[in-house]
Amino acid sequence: MLNKVPAVTAIFWAIKVLSTTVGETGADYLAVHVGLGAGLTAICMTGLLAAALLLQLSRRAYVPWIYWLTVVLVSIVGTQLTDLLTDKLDVSLYLSTAAFACALAATFAVWYGVERTLSIHSIVTTRRELFYWTAILFTFALGTAAGDLATEALGLGFQLGVVAFGMLIAAVTMTYYIGANPVLTFWLAYILTRPLGASLGDLLSQSRDYGGMGIGTIQTSIGFLTVIVGLVAWVTFEGDGARRTDPAQ
Repeated sequence: MLNKVPAVTAIFWAIKVLSTTVGETGADYLAVHVGLGAGLTAICMTGLLAAALLLQLSRRAYVPWIYWLTVVLVSIVGTQLTDLLTDKLDVSLYLSTAAFACALAATFAVWYGVERTLSIHSIVTTRRELFYWTAILFTFALGTAAGDLATEALGLGFQLGVVAFGMLIAAVTMTYYIGANPVLTFWLAYILTRPLGASLGDLLSQSRDYGGMGIGTIQTSIGFLTVIVGLVAWVTFEGDGARRTDPAQ
């Protein structure tokens, strides 16, 4: 089958950050404001994620709306994993961050041991795609735990969190352009966009009493989802246009 992951462009990173923000605010909205609670929200979102993932796996090529729907749902489920450990089981953020880091490292180790590559440009078999989505889930869970650890446990706050994680991503980007390993820099940036998006979501949605801007989870989630839908529609239209003008298609 054709590669199941989109090209890594500016639009890719924009949708990724927006989806991580929706994961943070969407999970908070369902668990707190709708009143589902962390446990029921996790069950519902895991069911939706399983359905989206089956749809994604059934396709033989990259389909923008299916791929990004799966990413948004993975973002919500990854957030819920960390929240369940922290809020329900009283697991320390230090411990959950370390545990998810080990789980992600183990996923990469097994993936590389089996496939001899971690490149997202070669997701052309179902087995590689399963490794890919497992890694994506753990990057979201790790990013959530690390973001909460930095902004809450270590006291950086939402504004400093956005600045700190933004600077780390900029540093990774610079190392990529001066010749660092592209696979390594991609995954580092992918992990770091999660706490960046979460900090941004909290900054926008949380009340001013907690250091946020007070926009609210509903407005933030709807606004970011609208932008995601617009960007996904754009890349879909752009892809369809390219296929129509390609004489080989």
